[in-house]
Amino acid sequence: MRYIKYIILAAFMGGLVLLALANREAVTVAALPEGLPYANMLRLQMPLFAVIFAAIGTGLLLGYFLEYFREHKYRRQAAVKNREAAALSAELAKLKKSNGSDEDDVLALLN
Repeated sequence: MRYIKYIILAAFMGGLVLLALANREAVTVAALPEGLPYANMLRLQMPLFAVIFAAIGTGLLLGYFLEYFREHKYRRQAAVKNREAAALSAELAKLKKSNGSDEDDVLALLN
């Protein structure tokens, strides 16, 4: 299974290299439309593959952070439940110790 993962990863990386080689020409990336003040200052020349990879990376990071914040309430609920379970487990251990018996009460009656 591990080798299949490596084969798929190598094919994906090869595809990215081919994409980069096919899109080496420089493009102009502008933050503001022409005609606005400071539009020429916010203009950048870069290869097209860099623009594509930057867009993919930005999308991945944005998706990661949105998913992280969306799941925050579930992680908080799990932490509360874990603390509650630990407190109940400690209370059960204390009660068993104070009772002097680790057996179940029903089984103790049968003996």
